[in-house]
Amino acid sequence: MRWTLKEKPQAAETEALQKALNVDATTATLLLQRGIKTFEEAKTFFRPSLTDLHDPFLMKDMDKAVARIEKAIANNENILVYGDYDVDGTSSVALMSTYLKSIHNLVYTYIPNRYDEGYGVSYKGINFALENNFTLIVALDCGIKAIDKVAHAKELGIDFIICDHHRPGEKIPDAAAVLDPKREDCNYPYKELCGCGVGFKLIEALASKEGKTAEDLTEYLDLVATAIGADIVPIDGENRVLAYFGLQVINTNPRPGIKAILAQVEKTELTITDVVFIVAPRINAAGRMKHGNYAVTLLTEEDDELATKYAAEINDYNLERRETDKRITEEALVQIEKNKEQDRLTTVVYDKDWHKGVIGIVASRLTETYHRPTLVFTKSGEFLAASARSVKGFDVYNALEACTEHIEQFGGHKYAAGLTLKEENYEAFKQAFEDEVSKTIDRNLLTPEIKIDLEIDLDNITPKFNRILKQFAPYGPSNMTPVFLTENLIDTGYGKPVGADQTHLRLTATQAGTSKNVVGIGFSMADKFEIISNGKPFKAVYSIDENEWQGNISLQMKIRDIKA
Repeated sequence: MRWTLKEKPQAAETEALQKALNVDATTATLLLQRGIKTFEEAKTFFRPSLTDLHDPFLMKDMDKAVARIEKAIANNENILVYGDYDVDGTSSVALMSTYLKSIHNLVYTYIPNRYDEGYGVSYKGINFALENNFTLIVALDCGIKAIDKVAHAKELGIDFIICDHHRPGEKIPDAAAVLDPKREDCNYPYKELCGCGVGFKLIEALASKEGKTAEDLTEYLDLVATAIGADIVPIDGENRVLAYFGLQVINTNPRPGIKAILAQVEKTELTITDVVFIVAPRINAAGRMKHGNYAVTLLTEEDDELATKYAAEINDYNLERRETDKRITEEALVQIEKNKEQDRLTTVVYDKDWHKGVIGIVASRLTETYHRPTLVFTKSGEFLAASARSVKGFDVYNALEACTEHIEQFGGHKYAAGLTLKEENYEAFKQAFEDEVSKTIDRNLLTPEIKIDLEIDLDNITPKFNRILKQFAPYGPSNMTPVFLTENLIDTGYGKPVGADQTHLRLTATQAGTSKNVVGIGFSMADKFEIISNGKPFKAVYSIDENEWQGNISLQMKIRDIKA
């Protein structure tokens, strides 16, 4: 692990913010590291308000989108709400269809089949619209690159409204409206919305025509917060506001589908991290193992009893998904070792029988293991399909763009993408991808990095400081959980490997010059026990965590790494 201590702000800046907010230097430093420099910015950060959201009509084509939907309602047209099969896509479809059904009777949903249609807008979906007399498709979390498909639909008399957040290609589809803050000609002030976030801006714009504001639409924010967490978009600006209020809905009055998922786990108050690891995998499992329609059905169900039944089915898909991705990850690791590819700068693996629904998860696990840009391929109809994952700091989308001569289709983000290619192009692509990454990657990025906010003493770990840290949430990209470094630590003699298989490390640390003891837990870190044993001094990088035991809450270090 590379430990990188973030640069401290200028002393004068820290002192000025301390004075303005009446806080200690540590809190002021953490705020300045997040770009918060004034009292007003701190107020917006600590007290998010739905009035801080931007006017939806600042987004390019929003007026056209609203006008086309109003026309469809006036003319009694059938509207098809179309979205991808992942969490962002299914949450978006649930959000948009629920809202549109509240103002129009002829609203239906469509999720493409991962296996015979693949990602995004499909010809099969357009044919379905044609056969069932749909004249308007609202596509969410997809469509920005569907130039030919949108043109084909237009020839058939079907209009598209696209709500996407992926990077556009050189051309924009010829749709009735294309909402995407990443369009170069879009001046919308916040660029990092997820697909469900763009969908929320559209319903906000529609509702404004009836004199309503975002505060009248809070019931939809549990879906938006779930999509924000699952899609790993930055949790700053508008996303922070949407996630903050979405979590409030999840924790106080979630829709029956999310409530039924939460009933499966014993959790009193969910954070964005819990949404990512508890809610999102279950919703995702439907599209991975069966069909994304199951997720939409769960998320739109209004009856508690039926929602409980659907959540149980989806939980079964999630258990099946876990077993499948564990097996495929093991097979991929064997393939890498067998081919002696440890010295490459990329990981590219393929097996025709691997389950297409879990290759993205497998790619993430391999990236964690080897810490290099990774692609996992499987057979998909007449093509090979892959999920790509990257290491922090390296843009895998750009690397794929440089290999387009070997690719049929691709799309995605900086750190996650998907693509298809012909089987005969696999080896040529594999080499081209390795060559491109070798040319462009900073070799330091191939060693995992821990970014440390501040060096502190154990004496800093107090209930008051923890209460302040909790107000920094919701955490996520652009506002990660603060990570601290403490040196000159000694285990008091209670350190030992723990857990059913003795793979975790638990210790009780004290620091030279203090009388304070703090418990630390390091998951999968039992191999570090030798570093802390027999009173040897060590340093630790950690976040501050609450440990609840028999009704008592104490503070502990959630250890990220230990060095002598």
